[in-house]
Amino acid sequence: MVNAMLESAGAITLDVRTLFVVATCVTMLLGLLLLFVWAQDRIQALAWWGTAYLVGGFSVAVWSVENAIPLPVGTANSLLFFACGMIWNAARLFHGRPVLWGAMAAGAVVWLLACLEPHFAQWGMGRIALSSVIVSVYTFLTAMELRRERRKPLLRRWPAMFVPILHGAVFLFPIPLAGLLADDRGILSLASGWFAVFVIETMLYVVGTAFIVLMLAKEETLRIQRDVASTDELTALPNRRGLLASAQQLVDVNAERHEPLSALMFDLDRFKSINDRFGHHVGDEVLRLFATVARANLRASDLIGRIGGEEFFALVPGTLSDAICAAERVRAAFEVAAISVGGCVAGATVSIGATSSAPGTDVASLLIQSDGALYRAKAKGRNRVEAVDQDIPTIFTTAPATRIDGPIGDIARWPGPERSHAGGPALAA
Repeated sequence: MVNAMLESAGAITLDVRTLFVVATCVTMLLGLLLLFVWAQDRIQALAWWGTAYLVGGFSVAVWSVENAIPLPVGTANSLLFFACGMIWNAARLFHGRPVLWGAMAAGAVVWLLACLEPHFAQWGMGRIALSSVIVSVYTFLTAMELRRERRKPLLRRWPAMFVPILHGAVFLFPIPLAGLLADDRGILSLASGWFAVFVIETMLYVVGTAFIVLMLAKEETLRIQRDVASTDELTALPNRRGLLASAQQLVDVNAERHEPLSALMFDLDRFKSINDRFGHHVGDEVLRLFATVARANLRASDLIGRIGGEEFFALVPGTLSDAICAAERVRAAFEVAAISVGGCVAGATVSIGATSSAPGTDVASLLIQSDGALYRAKAKGRNRVEAVDQDIPTIFTTAPATRIDGPIGDIARWPGPERSHAGGPALAA
């Protein structure tokens, strides 16, 4: 019965104008969908991508009525190429890269300049070649930007790269075929034959990339939510939850490499007094100032976060002497920076407890050991560095250190410039 119906209907044909209407409606509906999702999640790349779809759909609508409405030559195609440039820059925005305004508009500008040449409008092969190259370049650039997503393995990234690459390859395909044809009539025949293919492939491309964009937006939203949940709002450092999760990863990495790991516990001295004398707004400024000073004086490989109140914790890959050098840099820099805060003579300082352990020691042990050293620093007068030295030997220069037996290990006090750790400068208590 189906065969009989097909035979009576004859060959199936695709009406190009109908395809244009469908393609325009699908593209603009997807653009509105992306803008709706942007309004919910406020991801800038979605706004760009959705607007690009609307511009692209509008360009197709303009092309269909170009003969009826007097418009500058090449207007419709230039809008389409500008939309392609917007999609590329939307992919850049997904990875925090800036918009390249000149490059985004380059395809449209090149097309408009070419249309100013009278012979170009009659050169069928040239028009096909130039338009194909412009679309393909933008889609290949989009694929390259999507490839920059390094947080996922290659097998999970390949769909985002494959779809734009396939789209660009399809648009390049007519160029070698057009070069084999002898005259423009053959080129026009090729164009009419491939036109329906291009429209269908373009619809599949815009639908496929819309799904990819929504998937990327969902992952970006989840990442932002994880960052917010793991970040201290006041200091922009990791909070206790985020710090402990990252600290365990760092401990595991150092254990695999069989490298030592040190820890630092920071506590701002007499912080309650600062709040009582100058108000909590000055206290907040002191906390922000310490976070800034600590970031500036620790290495990029070091990890620091706020674990509560005026207490901060840091992991420093390396020996105890490395950690003590870092602690002393932070202590000295903060003492100078916090003399005056918010127009008030705060005179804030920090006490620091340091410890080091063999590879593989858990985070909880490092917290306990560094916290014990911190209490010794508080008891010895504040604004100083005290350390629990369990595994790494101390080298004395001239004066021996005073060692005190404690419940959590031996506490080594640095008496002043006469004493230093191997590989680090002498410390002033």
